[in-house]
Amino acid sequence: MTPKIFVAGVGNVFLGDDGFGVEVAKHLAGHLLPDGVTVADFGIRGVHLAYQLLEGYDVLILVDAARRGEPPGTVFVLEPDFSEEDRNERGENGFILDAHSMDPELVLGMLESLGGKIGRVLIVGCEPETIEERMGLSEAVAHAVPGAARLVLEIVERERSRAAPLPAAGRETA
Repeated sequence: MTPKIFVAGVGNVFLGDDGFGVEVAKHLAGHLLPDGVTVADFGIRGVHLAYQLLEGYDVLILVDAARRGEPPGTVFVLEPDFSEEDRNERGENGFILDAHSMDPELVLGMLESLGGKIGRVLIVGCEPETIEERMGLSEAVAHAVPGAARLVLEIVERERSRAAPLPAAGRETA
């Protein structure tokens, strides 16, 4: 069975490098994507993303700028634990409804409260140089966009192959 994969570019284009995810989504929009893969720019519309995810996806790939103390433009992949058990251990038993927030944990908490579920969540992140009021990415982060887009496509292919059925015993495959 082909998995449904949703790639969401997130971030605020009015805050410099915070627009990284949006730029990667735009870059990916020019690619022919496999069946079952959807790419969209969600900016800071967390509520809308939660409702979109109600359509049922096996994998969510969030693309966003995130500070991790690396050199600006460094791209990385994270698989965070957004389980209900993890939220309860940290005492976060709810969420604040903010239509202009894109906190992934809050979005997934909202999705859960609406009766939806997501199979797997991956974050393709990029170390920002600056997150301040201005339009456009810094040079280092802008140079990271094509590589991040390629990484997303590689993740998509890996996730699709994970879901591929194994060949039946005794049959050869080409």
